[in-house]
Amino acid sequence: MAVTFAGCTSQQEKKVYNTSSMADLAEYVQDAAGYVETAGAEAALEEFNAKGGRFKQGDWYVYAYDYSGILRAHPYERDVVGTDRGNWTDARGLSVIRIAQETAANGGGYIAYLYPSPTGGDINESAGETYVPKIGYSYPAESDLWVGSGMYFNDITEDGKEGYPVAITKMISLVEAGAAYAGANGTDVALAEIGNVSGQFMDENGHYLYAYDYNGTLVAHPYLGDRVGNNLIDRTGPFGMENIRALSETAEDGGGFVVFVWPNPDNDNLEEIKIGYVLPVNDEWWLGSGVYLSEITGEGSTLFVR
Repeated sequence: MAVTFAGCTSQQEKKVYNTSSMADLAEYVQDAAGYVETAGAEAALEEFNAKGGRFKQGDWYVYAYDYSGILRAHPYERDVVGTDRGNWTDARGLSVIRIAQETAANGGGYIAYLYPSPTGGDINESAGETYVPKIGYSYPAESDLWVGSGMYFNDITEDGKEGYPVAITKMISLVEAGAAYAGANGTDVALAEIGNVSGQFMDENGHYLYAYDYNGTLVAHPYLGDRVGNNLIDRTGPFGMENIRALSETAEDGGGFVVFVWPNPDNDNLEEIKIGYVLPVNDEWWLGSGVYLSEITGEGSTLFVR
């Protein structure tokens, strides 16, 4: 299926996007923003709202918001178009719309979040068990609008290989290895190894494991040894998400992905989107790791919290 170049007529050459490419996702959203300019806001929003519109390609579609948080177009959420969605969060509590809007206001860029995978051509935002990781892109458009789209992690092709980005696959393997090690060696040995900055759970790119109990008390961390024993359950990120609570609850539910905002020590501790993965070890504690979005996209964060 092809998508028309922004501003082109039906007789002109149509543009095909590679729906496994993050670079094409950015270009696709920027073209949608250009279409708002050439066709006008009313015509563009009508096109974005159509499931069979020119901007629908595979699982890709365009949604649009204004800067007050009002949803102006979404082909799969037509019943809430025109409503205030500024405080909408994903299944783990990430304030997706506010983050996408902030990113667009800063000139556009990549974001990440959890979102339902389509079933039978439909998306059900109330089905929490269907939420999976997605990379998005948001960009400013004219008429006080911004536009966005996204692609699921497992649709990304990186270095010619399909599936999760390499950094995500390695993170999952690191967490699984840590859980297996704890099961084989016991809590005391495992926590000591997780807290060892030179231990086996520090990979070549500086990724590491951390561990908490289910009440949110830090029990092991290679860089925050002075905070071990502190309860961090109420730690709140810049968009109101209680990060440690979300991670703990996810682990308690059996584990999985959590997307949150966390300072990046390799970038002057600026707030950045981070993709986390956690697993329960036993009924007392859990462990996890994380990858910053910039490690996947190769681009710096445009999430400047104001």
